[in-house]
Amino acid sequence: MNELEAKIKIDELTDELKEHSYKYYVLSQPTIGDTAFDLLLKELEKLEESYPQFMRNDSPTKKVGGEITREFVTVKHKYPMLSLGNTYSEEELQEFDNRIKKSIGDDTSTSLSKGFEYVCELKFDGLAIGLTYEKGKLIRAVTRGNGVEGDDVTNNVKTIKSIPHQLKEGNYPDEFEIRGEVFMHKKTFEKLNENLKKELEAKGFDEEEIKEKLYKNPRNFASGTLKMQDSREVAKRPLDAYLYFLYSDIPVADNHFDSLKKAASWGFQVSDHYQKCKSIEDVFAFVKKYETERFKLSYEIDGVVIKVNDYHQQQELGFTAKNPRWAISFKYKAQSAETILQKVTYQVGRTGAITPVANLTPVQLAGTTVKRASLYNADEIERLDLHENDYVYVEKGGEIIPKITGVNLQKRQSDSQKIKYATHCPECDTELIRKEGDVVHYCPNETGCPTQLKGKIEHFIGRKAMNIDSLGAETINGLFDRGLIKNYADLYDLKYDNLIGLEFTLGDSDEMKKRSLQQKSVENILKGIEDSKQIPFERVLFALGIRMVGETVAKKLAQHFYSLEKLSIATMEELLNVHEIGEKIAEQLFKYFADVNNKLIIDKLKNAGLQFEMIQDHSIVRTNKLQGKTFLVSGVFTISRDDLKKQIELNGGRNVSSISKSLNYLIAGDKMGPEKLKKATDLNIEIISEEEFKQLIT
Repeated sequence: MNELEAKIKIDELTDELKEHSYKYYVLSQPTIGDTAFDLLLKELEKLEESYPQFMRNDSPTKKVGGEITREFVTVKHKYPMLSLGNTYSEEELQEFDNRIKKSIGDDTSTSLSKGFEYVCELKFDGLAIGLTYEKGKLIRAVTRGNGVEGDDVTNNVKTIKSIPHQLKEGNYPDEFEIRGEVFMHKKTFEKLNENLKKELEAKGFDEEEIKEKLYKNPRNFASGTLKMQDSREVAKRPLDAYLYFLYSDIPVADNHFDSLKKAASWGFQVSDHYQKCKSIEDVFAFVKKYETERFKLSYEIDGVVIKVNDYHQQQELGFTAKNPRWAISFKYKAQSAETILQKVTYQVGRTGAITPVANLTPVQLAGTTVKRASLYNADEIERLDLHENDYVYVEKGGEIIPKITGVNLQKRQSDSQKIKYATHCPECDTELIRKEGDVVHYCPNETGCPTQLKGKIEHFIGRKAMNIDSLGAETINGLFDRGLIKNYADLYDLKYDNLIGLEFTLGDSDEMKKRSLQQKSVENILKGIEDSKQIPFERVLFALGIRMVGETVAKKLAQHFYSLEKLSIATMEELLNVHEIGEKIAEQLFKYFADVNNKLIIDKLKNAGLQFEMIQDHSIVRTNKLQGKTFLVSGVFTISRDDLKKQIELNGGRNVSSISKSLNYLIAGDKMGPEKLKKATDLNIEIISEEEFKQLIT
């Protein structure tokens, strides 16, 4: 791998992991399992070690959790809420044990000389929480957030019956923090899903719609519940919590095991499933025990946490940038099952991307029936060497998305044919293309493929785009199939007479149902369309569905160009001057605005009254003092690095994420890495302080 390839791969992995982190920690809607996420993270860590010059400031290897949910007050953690390093093998646990032994050594003059022991605990699959008590009274509950600061969810946490509001008398410090995990018991979750299913059936929803609307798993549901705005609603969804770590300026015990005992005596709910282990062999035994015992528990766990017991030893072992060196988590591999591959079908996305899907003989896995699994792309089918009617191993990564992990070659039929990837679009029969460097095949028929056109309209009405929630996929299908709409601009031509009494066929071929639009539904649809005309420009830009222009990119472009008119006539050079807009994104923008059909659609949307300009805040001062200059911000400053970067952009400058010959200024703060300083010096890049930067813009 050369430097250019490394940089591209690092950027791709960084963006992908950030998106997954946002979905996991903020939306509580993960789309990949923990194992897959950890493998991507390890791949990124290795690349960053080999090519540190390309590590981005927003790299997920530097971060602990997700972003902050802005509906809540943000609170800085007194003690940083670090995450744990993960392992999936006994070999890596043995390496962890060897590192501890090497650090402790045999020198009897140190506090580590007395040997050491571990405490093994269950790794609850829930939402981390930090509870602060003063004089025995709960005063604050904060989520992990990004590890440095989190969301204040005190009112919601007070609805959890197992968390005491006021402790009984005891020998606890005047102020301390106790951390734990908020979760939901499996039976409680199942009961809530049963009730929801009955409600949906009573409202006339069909089986597929109900399946889509049911809560996906206890962890996501617990996380989403804790972040609800109305604590009365939270109280209706019974949550529980186990507490597992104490922080205090005044030590309450010499070791972790004893502090857990004390916490339990003060009235906190501490799990019974933990034990002291004198050796790594004892740890292996604990891990092995709960590999099967976990299925008997009333709640979900995804592994075991191993901690050095003695606090003095923990202190001397210390921390890395994001993990304690004295603790590690062993994560159980996802459950697997064997079944038959019946056939491979192909789905078409709104951008024309083709996704192959494995249709399987139904099999029970992690408590659900699995019938289908994603195959991602042609390379994955080739890697697995799939044949017709193969016996395949299916795994449910993170109990969310089933995937095929391998083939039982011993059961393969001698005359079975190798799976050949589709050559034509399954919807419009257009020949598929695969551009150099892409892993995905595409249907190039953007203006004629029905599935792509419908997908673009569904994206347009989405919650983060135009938010026309009175329309749904079934309604869009019905309107499109009857020729009432051909693209999303046609939505603004719809009238009451077009919609009233319109019938839709729902469900699959085995059980068809009819539904027609009544007066109230029609009024809601038309109101939703009318209200969408007030959606701000950056979301309208995202709604257009330009390839590679996601929510974040759309916001950056809107803030840079201020209007669609200016963006649409921007040169390639002007597009590349926007922070973090690379060549591929610029090419897609150029292509989109050069297309005649897209120009006609945009004109129609303009005439409909959509917002195609930013509403500027005139209280914010903008200048061109730094126009054409690039900056790299590194180190610790009197203000946050994000605020510093914002000042650069407000004055016309551009932030970059790595040092190169084209860099104009390195703004150096305290604790800046020596490697960056050396590289900047070698390249004769001007190095300035925070004060010198302020002089540039004064």
